[in-house]
Amino acid sequence: MKFEDLLVETGGFGRFQILILATLCLTRINLPMHFLLHNFLAATPSHHCAIPHQEAFVNLTVEEVLLISIPRKPDGTFSSCEMFSQPQFHLLLNSSLQPENKSIVQPCQHGWVYDRSQFTSTISTQWDLVCEQRGLNQATATFFFIGVTIGAVVFGYLSDRFGRKSMLQLSLVCSMVFGMLSAASVSYTMLAITRTLTGVALSGLSLIVLPLGMEWVDIQHRTFIGILISIFWSVGNMLLALAAYLVREWHWLLVAVTGPCLLSIICLWWVPESARWLIAKGKVKQAHRHLLTCARMNGRKDFAVSTEALTRMATDKNMGGNYSCISLFRTPVLRKISLCSGVVWFGVAFSYYGMSMNLTGFGLSIYLSQFVFGIIEIPAKIVMYWLVNRVGRRQSQAWTLILAGVCIGANITIPKSFTSLRSVVATVGKGFSEAAFTTVFLYTSELYPTILRQNGMGYTSFMARLGGALAPLVFLLDEVWQSLPEVTYCSVAVCSGAVAFLLPETLNVRLPEGIEDVEKPQVKAPPEASAPEGVPLQALLK
Repeated sequence: MKFEDLLVETGGFGRFQILILATLCLTRINLPMHFLLHNFLAATPSHHCAIPHQEAFVNLTVEEVLLISIPRKPDGTFSSCEMFSQPQFHLLLNSSLQPENKSIVQPCQHGWVYDRSQFTSTISTQWDLVCEQRGLNQATATFFFIGVTIGAVVFGYLSDRFGRKSMLQLSLVCSMVFGMLSAASVSYTMLAITRTLTGVALSGLSLIVLPLGMEWVDIQHRTFIGILISIFWSVGNMLLALAAYLVREWHWLLVAVTGPCLLSIICLWWVPESARWLIAKGKVKQAHRHLLTCARMNGRKDFAVSTEALTRMATDKNMGGNYSCISLFRTPVLRKISLCSGVVWFGVAFSYYGMSMNLTGFGLSIYLSQFVFGIIEIPAKIVMYWLVNRVGRRQSQAWTLILAGVCIGANITIPKSFTSLRSVVATVGKGFSEAAFTTVFLYTSELYPTILRQNGMGYTSFMARLGGALAPLVFLLDEVWQSLPEVTYCSVAVCSGAVAFLLPETLNVRLPEGIEDVEKPQVKAPPEASAPEGVPLQALLK
């Protein structure tokens, strides 16, 4: 007997699964509010060098003081990082005669003055992370994603070893603690450390929510579950825009986006452990209790399964044993899957965060851009719900990623004066990017067997967070060539999309439970089957 047979007998998808799904969706809202927080936490408002007061400035307006104290850039705006060593009073007579003698221009000596019309305070204004310190500002996001990268490995292993639910609870508690400590940071070093630890903690939430939901539903509803849980990422994306609009001070913004973790911790106590995992680990009595609860809540009072049957399932050679990330590369089919999916996840995250963290240059406010980028994800996910069930996971994954790269490349050639067109192309590209991200979560959870699923998700999440960690730093390449960041994002997206064609198709394929289910060729089941025989992926790797 396979686990899907048990799920069908307990009702497949009923009230029990709906309650689990509602709780997990609520929990997932926490993720984007931290993962994309850098857009507002580290926003850099317009700024210029602070000019010390002089008696000669008494009768001058603020604009005139700036005119004689700060050089202009070629586009006519004041420099953000330079000032004149001495006031250039002759510019009051003719401001177009900018001094050509570079020796009288020096870096800011007395700090900076920031435009506070949009942000009351950010970490940029708090610790002057501009000009020469601009790299530290971008590094804040990198530190966070380094934490997420480390957490992907840690929680991938721990959730396979100690269970999905317990590690999800630990993830939320730690996220709450470190998030509040970040809000209380009194130095950049403290913020960098606490944000890194927050990333480690949130990685467990990122890794576990979808597999925990998927392991409680039948084949017919797997895609629906994956898409619906993913939609709540977009809801969190839009809520972040609202929270940032209402809370303009970075300390309190961190409090606002961390607070929902407490509600998730309370709600999560009801969610049961994955029965698949319990059976795989030989904890058949607990699995039996959860299955009976599932059947009762779904109205299947006649459901009956013996602990002996579950014990036989647990002692199956496919289900037993201890595994690690190394196991992902020991057998030929799993090795190919792991290498290719790692590249795809890197490309998906690298291009997604490259687009998500570039909210300027489209003629919209940063808050509206964040909201639009969030709301466009919802129709993209709905389209993917139809698409992955029609053309399959592999084609959907590859083409959405390639088209996201094409949109990034198209905006390189569109003049910046065409703000409306650039906004439309960027929004469409963001939709494709989110569609690729939605597909990759569903796709990967179907590629790996139950005994290695969390290790597989941990490894691929590690690759994704590596891409996320590098994405903010790529913005610094604009000092080499202004379009180099976009060229980089475009190239990586297109190349990783091409690699997705090497992965097997998993449409209507039973979730593999052991390594042999992946390695051994079997016959693919028809879509309408309630509990089709599993199809190992070797048969589809062509």
